[in-house]
Amino acid sequence: MVAESGAADRPSRGARRAFLRAAVRRPAAVGAVAPSSVGLAELLASVVPRSGGPVVVELGPGTGAVSAAIDRRLPEAGRHLAVELDPGMCEYLRRTRPTLEVVPGDARQLSALLAERGVGRVDAVVSGLPWALFDPATQASILGEVARLLAPAGAFTTFAYLHGMPLHAARRFRRTLADTFDEVVVSKTVWRNLPPAFGYVCRRPHPPG
Repeated sequence: MVAESGAADRPSRGARRAFLRAAVRRPAAVGAVAPSSVGLAELLASVVPRSGGPVVVELGPGTGAVSAAIDRRLPEAGRHLAVELDPGMCEYLRRTRPTLEVVPGDARQLSALLAERGVGRVDAVVSGLPWALFDPATQASILGEVARLLAPAGAFTTFAYLHGMPLHAARRFRRTLADTFDEVVVSKTVWRNLPPAFGYVCRRPHPPG
């Protein structure tokens, strides 16, 4: 499912520096040890429509590794909005990816953030958020926002680290996904990611309540 490319999977030196600065500024909000690999980024972006004018929202873009994969798939008429909480990362993304619509803010206020930009429905949501660092209420709040905004044929993708799967928090998050979406598909492992990770591809949100 994932085409892995060895050296090409390693993030750039500038991306690594930006990532480390964010980790120093907000250690409780950065759940990874390195930016996502190309293989994981391509997996997460696989739900982005290749035709028409889709609206794609990215949560927690960080240094933009997944942003690049999204842009490689996104048709010319598409729109790509990236919601990022860390001000330093927002500035880095504006500098390195000028075509990206950077949206400073908290994913828990996703509907309001997008409404300010004239967006009420999205075709895909791609998440790089550190779910393991969030309490259950925060997880449910963000996923509820995603579910409300996602178009009927849309999809949501996110990832988890392989080594964390035996933990109670990981099992609980997987149940939360199942409570939110009718379909939750687990991908193959991306071994070249640091650490190895896999994706969740989710479709058809359950009706509220």
